[in-house]
Amino acid sequence: MTTPSAGSARGADAGPDAGPDAGPDAGPDAGPGERRRLINVAYRLLGSLAEAEDAVQEAYARWYAMSPPARQAVASPAAWLTTVTSRVCLNVLGSARARRETYVGEWIPEPLPEGAQWGGGRPGAGGADPADRVTLDESVSLALLVVLESMTPAERVAFVLHDVFCHTFAEVAEVLGRSPAACRQLASSARRRVRDARPSATPAAQRAGVVRKFRHAWEAQDIAALIALLDPGATAVADGGGLAVTFVEPIAGGEAIAYAWAEIARRRPAGMTFLERTVNGQPGLVAEQDGTVVTVFAFDVDGDRITRIWVVRNPEKLRHWTAA
Repeated sequence: MTTPSAGSARGADAGPDAGPDAGPDAGPDAGPGERRRLINVAYRLLGSLAEAEDAVQEAYARWYAMSPPARQAVASPAAWLTTVTSRVCLNVLGSARARRETYVGEWIPEPLPEGAQWGGGRPGAGGADPADRVTLDESVSLALLVVLESMTPAERVAFVLHDVFCHTFAEVAEVLGRSPAACRQLASSARRRVRDARPSATPAAQRAGVVRKFRHAWEAQDIAALIALLDPGATAVADGGGLAVTFVEPIAGGEAIAYAWAEIARRRPAGMTFLERTVNGQPGLVAEQDGTVVTVFAFDVDGDRITRIWVVRNPEKLRHWTAA
C-alpha cells in the first residue's frame, strides 16, 4: 500500500480553482468539475460510490433549498458545498458502523473500475465510467480504503480532508465541530494507522508482473507456483454481502490461499473468464460470466509476493463494472 502524498487527489482532479478557497464563480454553476471534486472527497470518506453520489446530491439539494439572497451571501460556494458534503458523509459514517454489524460476512469498500486494461483483458465497453468521476490515484487503493475503515469517523474525515485534499485544520474543524488543534491530533492518529499498515513501495510494473504470474498459476491450478507468489502470512478476505456465494471467514496463510484458489479454478463454470483489469488504480483481476463481471479481485503486493487479496462478489458493488 502506498501512502498518498499530500494534495495528490486534489491536485490531480480539481485544478487550481476548485479548492475551498476558490471564488464565488467556483460554485454549483461552475459545471461538472465541481460535482466531480465533491464525489472524489465523498468516495474517499465513504468507500462507496453510490453513497458518495447520494451525499453530494444531498449537499446540492441543501444549496438550492436556500433563498437566492442566502446563496449570494456565501463567499465561497465551493467551500460551503465541501463542508456540507463532508458533514453528510460524517453522519453516514456514524450510521454505517451500526449497519455493518448486521452485514453478512466481511465488508470491503466498493471497487472502482478503470476504462483501460493493464493486461490482455477485453477492452471496456461503452458507458459511464466511474473513473470519469473519481481520480484513481494511491488515495483510493483498496489497501488504503481498508485502513480508512479502521479509523473513527472523525479520524477519517480529518485525514482525507487534510492529508489527501490539503484542507487547513481550520476548515476541517468547521466540518467536525472541534478545535483545529484537536483536528490536527485526529489526522496524526490516522497517519499512524496508515504507517502501521506497512505501506508497500512496490512499483506498479512489478505489481502487475506478480498479479499476472498469479493469474497464470491460478488458471493452471499450479499450487506450488501459487504458494511461491503468496507471502506466508498473506490473508484473503471476501465480500458477498449475503447476495453471492463466497467464503465468509478470511483465509489466513499463503498455502491455505493457494489451495482455496486452485479449488476456485477447478469449480469455474463454463464460460467464465479471468481478465486483467485495473482495480482502484492498481493491477487486479476480474471474473466475467456471460459478459457480466461477477467477481473483482484486488491485491496488495510487497516485493515479489502478494500479501493481501480482497474478493468482492456483492453484485450491488459491481454494477459499475459491467457498465464500464
